[in-house]
Amino acid sequence: MKVKIDLNGCYQNTIWSSPYLSIYSYPKPLKKPPHHHQEKGKIIPSSSTTTMLHIFLLFSLIFTSTNVLAQDFCVANTASGIVTPSGYPCIMEANVTSDDFAFSGLGVPGNTSNIISAAVTPAFVGQYPAVNGLGLSAARLDLAPGGVIPMHTHPGANELLYVVHGHITCGFISSANKVYLKTLKRGDVMVFPQGLFHFQINAAGKRPSLAIVTFSSPNPGLQILDFALFANDLPSSLLEKSTFLDDAQVKKLKGVLGGTG
Repeated sequence: MKVKIDLNGCYQNTIWSSPYLSIYSYPKPLKKPPHHHQEKGKIIPSSSTTTMLHIFLLFSLIFTSTNVLAQDFCVANTASGIVTPSGYPCIMEANVTSDDFAFSGLGVPGNTSNIISAAVTPAFVGQYPAVNGLGLSAARLDLAPGGVIPMHTHPGANELLYVVHGHITCGFISSANKVYLKTLKRGDVMVFPQGLFHFQINAAGKRPSLAIVTFSSPNPGLQILDFALFANDLPSSLLEKSTFLDDAQVKKLKGVLGGTG
């Protein structure tokens, strides 16, 4: 049986953007080329050359330092159909309203009627264009009894989870394969460093649990480990060798998660 898992259509392959201030400098040409003084095999730059080096180093620091926002905000024009490596273009500020900065989606419970008994409702740049370029986003996490968010990673952001009600067992695995595990109660928070595999499991027994999570990027990205392994067309023989699972287990998981091969 193949099961299509839809986490509320939440994690979209979008790229956040930010307007940056570009600084250009065009030094005046020298009337005469700089002279160098020779001293026992050493080249000593002239004062004009030294000045130019100072200017070059100054602008190198400007260009390599943290990018500076050229305006207060950049509400994403997601309807433009234009997504470049630098992200979405901005809506013209004259067309931005107060409604663009408000989002009501996190007040609506997600549909947990799925194989993982959980739902993630996002407030990423794709759903909440006002966070474009601001370096943050949020999501609502609903966990029904027995609900779980499987082992996954956010390649583009750190995550901070706040438990609204219930109990949630959370954990992540460091790059040294050390496990950090904690069962959280109402009011607790836990951080998950960027790029590390982590998970959340409802630990409230027969009651649901709710959490709000924030991310350090308008588009944190998502890769779920189970899907990465078993929801693709990687040949089963290679999966068996790389995961140490037998053929029956691999084909069973591929059948459940929609993989082939």
